[in-house]
Amino acid sequence: MGKVVADMNATLAAILIVLGVLIVSLTIAAGLVWLERRLLALWQDRYGPNRVGPFGLMQVGADALKMLFKEDWIPPFADKPLFVLAPAIIMLTVLFSFAVVPVTYNIVVLNLNVGLLFVLAMSSLGVYSVVLGGWASDSKYSLLGGIRATAQMLSYEVFMGLSLMGVVMLAGSFNLRDIVLAQRHLWFIIPQFLGFVLFLIAGAAETRRLPFDLPEAESELIAGFNSEYSGMKFGMFFVGEYLGVTLISAMISVLFLGGWTGPLLPPLVWFLLKTFVLIALFILARASLPRPRFDQLMDWGWKLMLPLALANLLVTGAIVVARA
Repeated sequence: MGKVVADMNATLAAILIVLGVLIVSLTIAAGLVWLERRLLALWQDRYGPNRVGPFGLMQVGADALKMLFKEDWIPPFADKPLFVLAPAIIMLTVLFSFAVVPVTYNIVVLNLNVGLLFVLAMSSLGVYSVVLGGWASDSKYSLLGGIRATAQMLSYEVFMGLSLMGVVMLAGSFNLRDIVLAQRHLWFIIPQFLGFVLFLIAGAAETRRLPFDLPEAESELIAGFNSEYSGMKFGMFFVGEYLGVTLISAMISVLFLGGWTGPLLPPLVWFLLKTFVLIALFILARASLPRPRFDQLMDWGWKLMLPLALANLLVTGAIVVARA
């Protein structure tokens, strides 16, 4: 009888963790719409949302209602099945990635031994969302945006993976919980500062955030791969982007900033605090950095980031072998 009760409690705890991670991640992604507008207004010395509710907090609800009741139009020339599938892919892949991110030692949906590889795999699958959205729209601007996204995301995934190999060497594991525990005495941002910078840049390119929003550059491509989308399908692309920013920030916190570890404050507070500071850094980049040309972006990746990532890998490997 006791074993049955214990199994039921464990199952209930697992369900609560799954629901908690799902609800909190979606809530944060929706709240980032308001947070980004407020921080951009602060840094650009102007008013942000301040009319709908206290401090403009209800602006998120107003935008959600607008997208919910907006006409969900599908162009007659579009490939309808792929057109509908594309925005769902990006949300699913990011939400699946959150399943292996350890918020604290006990709050994790799935503690995989290859958790880091799982996140990188889901990131690769997310490319299909943008590519299929651009291709299925059967629009020149959307197709150009999809092609740009393909080249950009596939290229920067290479540097993203290589930048993390130093962390894997130091921790001796692909398990994200083990990587956090390996930073109890020293956060990996210190010995792996170059890897941190490379991963931060690659993460911004992977999520198509300014200054790397070239697949949806309004001045060149109207809105790029999502030009033909409206209503909730556009909203899914929008929420998927903010989920991606939250995921990259959480991953940086886990991989380089010690995750939930820290003095005085509870572990959950430390994890959320580090994540939100990194999210604010992404928003600050949007407020301050200009958009490069696409050829400059690709040159920067293959001619600068790739050699630096390989150098970081070689030096870290040599140090680990020398200490063994």
